[in-house]
Amino acid sequence: MKRGNKTAKQKRSVGDSSAGVDASLTEAILSSISDGVFTVDHQWRITSFNRAAERITGVSCQEALGRSCAEVFRSSLCGAQCALRETLTNGEPIVGRAAYIITATGERIPISISTAVLRNQAGVLLGGAEVFRDLSEFEALKKFGLRGAGEDSLSPQMQRVMDIVPTVAACNSTVLICGETGTGKERLARQIHQLSERAQGPFVAVNCGALPDTLLESELFGYKAGAFTGATRDKPGRFALARGGTLFLDEIGETSPALQVRVLRVLQERVFEPLGAVQSEKADVRVIVATHRDLLTRIREGTFREDLYYRVNVVRIELPPLRHRREDIPLLVDHFIGRFNTLMNGSVKGCSADVSAMLLAHHWPGNIRELENIVERAFVLCARTGWIEVAHLPEELVSQRKTVIDGEGAWKQQRKTSERATICEALRHCTTCAEAAQRLGIHKTTLYRRMNTLGLTRQDASAVDSAPSRPFPR
Repeated sequence: MKRGNKTAKQKRSVGDSSAGVDASLTEAILSSISDGVFTVDHQWRITSFNRAAERITGVSCQEALGRSCAEVFRSSLCGAQCALRETLTNGEPIVGRAAYIITATGERIPISISTAVLRNQAGVLLGGAEVFRDLSEFEALKKFGLRGAGEDSLSPQMQRVMDIVPTVAACNSTVLICGETGTGKERLARQIHQLSERAQGPFVAVNCGALPDTLLESELFGYKAGAFTGATRDKPGRFALARGGTLFLDEIGETSPALQVRVLRVLQERVFEPLGAVQSEKADVRVIVATHRDLLTRIREGTFREDLYYRVNVVRIELPPLRHRREDIPLLVDHFIGRFNTLMNGSVKGCSADVSAMLLAHHWPGNIRELENIVERAFVLCARTGWIEVAHLPEELVSQRKTVIDGEGAWKQQRKTSERATICEALRHCTTCAEAAQRLGIHKTTLYRRMNTLGLTRQDASAVDSAPSRPFPR
């Protein structure tokens, strides 16, 4: 009998040890991920709370354990709209539901929520689990000029981009970002990285067009001591430095076909060899590439490998130039002014009406980068106080619009006439205002606002004779 008891005790000891190892492993895994995770029991008391949850909410694990999840998490979905309660009721998981939480310091943080039922190995219901992702950086990207002026929604062109960013960030596929110089390709790449599971790893950017081919090869793959004259010690390349994170290869279209072969091998085999090495190293990186070139044209010219094109063109994101989303210009300007006020301790309130008209009418060949430079120049010249006036703008910008005068000047009248004709034409060819707005490439709220400003109704539009039209600043 004693022997039997001893055996039972031994079994319990082994079981306890195994459970302890499993618990430690689970805790280590949960602590290593960048998303917040917590679990609750049947009484909605928190039973686990990982490090990311502590960081995002500002509540420590010791404070959270044993308390009601609504008391600790303080989400906009707590109560009747509780996502976790919905999952535990119908057994269906929820993925990526938008919400916000109030942190311990009273800060409002936008998040996305995913939920699941929590069961043990025997299938017994233990409670629920919730994963939440901090979208503060994602919202900051919107505030960088991706919202339409005076509206809650994005401009249609950027809405299509922003709709897929969280989904793209969640996978590990190679991304190709296309867009003109200055459209924010690196900023978008950083955002994808920050929303991904690799957010805790490094983000390493390389401008492939800024380095000679031989130097770029050693920068990307590194080299071993003795690989060439002057190589006195090992130097890790960017693929090694980005291990566990994201490598951003800007202007991939500027690389030579010889280097493209090596990049292709890394993407295919997930290994690379530093110069002078005898063994391959694992490339544990997510690769995002960008270009302002038309790669299909480069392929026809024989300067870009077709096989590399299809390897990098897994997920393709097109960033529209600023002239195609003029609705975003006013908020971009506000964003830059706010940032420069903070950096330079200024108190600039905004731009005059004439300045706003000039900025909306400009072609913007340099895109967002050009706009930022113009706003910074004007910010400095206006002595960091008051309002930005026409006198603070570059001469080349002002000279393009010499016809701009106070009040209803000739240029403003011409712009208004053209705008009215364009809207009328769209309304006559469409059955609804929403359809007309889509035809014009603007949000329907913008169309309503423009019609109200012009004193235009649908009946007026149907009675107006057709007139030559052209795109107008939005």
